[in-house]
Amino acid sequence: MDKTLCNRSKSLRHGQYLLLVLLCLANIASGQADHSEIRVLFVGDILLSRNVKEEMESRKTFPWEHLQPLFQSADLVAGNLEGAVGDCKDKLSSEVESPVFNIDRADISMLKRAGFNIITTENNHHIDLGEKGRSQTIEALRENGIIPSSLENSPKFFTVRGVVISLVSLNLVLCRDSSKNRIPSVEVVQKLRLARSLSNIVVVSIHWGSELLEWPNRLQRETAAWLIKNGADLIIGSHPHVVQKPELIDGKPVFFSLGNHLFDQKYPATKEGLIADIRIRDGKFRCTGMVTHTKRNSFYPEITDSIEYPFAPVSFNITPFRINDYTLKPVSITAKEGNRIVLQAFREDRMVWQTHPMSIISVSQAKPDGTHELLFALEKHYSTLDREMNVRPYVYDLDNRGLIARWRGSALAWPLIDAWISPADSTVLCALHRGDSYIQPDKTVKSRRVAAYRWNGFGFKGIPDSTACKLCDQLYKE
Repeated sequence: MDKTLCNRSKSLRHGQYLLLVLLCLANIASGQADHSEIRVLFVGDILLSRNVKEEMESRKTFPWEHLQPLFQSADLVAGNLEGAVGDCKDKLSSEVESPVFNIDRADISMLKRAGFNIITTENNHHIDLGEKGRSQTIEALRENGIIPSSLENSPKFFTVRGVVISLVSLNLVLCRDSSKNRIPSVEVVQKLRLARSLSNIVVVSIHWGSELLEWPNRLQRETAAWLIKNGADLIIGSHPHVVQKPELIDGKPVFFSLGNHLFDQKYPATKEGLIADIRIRDGKFRCTGMVTHTKRNSFYPEITDSIEYPFAPVSFNITPFRINDYTLKPVSITAKEGNRIVLQAFREDRMVWQTHPMSIISVSQAKPDGTHELLFALEKHYSTLDREMNVRPYVYDLDNRGLIARWRGSALAWPLIDAWISPADSTVLCALHRGDSYIQPDKTVKSRRVAAYRWNGFGFKGIPDSTACKLCDQLYKE
């Protein structure tokens, strides 16, 4: 609103004054309407070493000089950082053939200057310099006010104007230590389940596919379908270093590969990148793209075109996570290891309390007695029973003071892997157990067992009911 224009209106006649006031209010309303749309940007692979580092030092210029205004105007900007902070002499010895991308700690600040809020580190280069390099990368990102996202600390939650967006990060490409994430897996199901429970939009950032292949391979398609079945609303892919055309799978957008963003590969296709531009408004999100290109003798990206995809706007879950009269919203807490979440409880749009940081694995609404709604949670805690940091089930009631623990289980009958209130019967708890026991604990045992439990008012008791057991067996076969 032009304050000078509005102040001058005092000298105008009454009718002119009213007209001018209406115009000023229209300007304000217009600005608010524009502000109501949430904009999230995802870019592809980022390299801060090798030839990119040489270009920055020789040209003495900023790689994102053309993109900085765009990034800083968005609500969230995320990219995938290839490499680790540290010295190349600390590289991890490996039989896996792969280059080592060591990053100068001082260069991490450029990501913040460019406008990045989130950096995914879950890729095949995060362990190039061993555990020390991985830790140094996470520390450097945090020092610069950037949220690092890995499988370990997934899901990360971001609330933008009332919309809760969650991010789960995965890597399916072999690292120097021969590690990678596994799909399907109980761990990833748990991450997606927690994200689905507490957020409106679930985004999966995934490092996958075949390098330099300009179309998704069979495993990417199968993995995308599995992720969507287990709760993903939007999938953002990286690693092939070339753009792979996005598609809809089961009604959800999948950007198989955004290609390179800031990278030093010289094949023509590797000099093209894609920025996924996500606009969120009125319970729906739509996806467009911006094409980037790096000029000859440079690795700095510039936008050259925009793309409108034939995707209809995607509706997302707008129902809040509620227990009785309380709406629960998550806040991700920065922690050195693992994931910590604070749950904030709202009643009539007013926050009445919040929890301490919790190591939550999953949460769900439960009516174990068939009537009274309670909160069922899996948390990670140490117990003297098995002397392990392991999965522990909890049942909470809620009132104006906070969470009230109704039951704190150690791990039910056997060491626990996962537990879930049956979607078909809220009085049945389905549990996936390890094959060992408390009497003879042995984590190396590969066998597993499924059991069904029912609430008895004081805790969960194993039941032999054949229908309930079939429900649980089916749940853990999917």
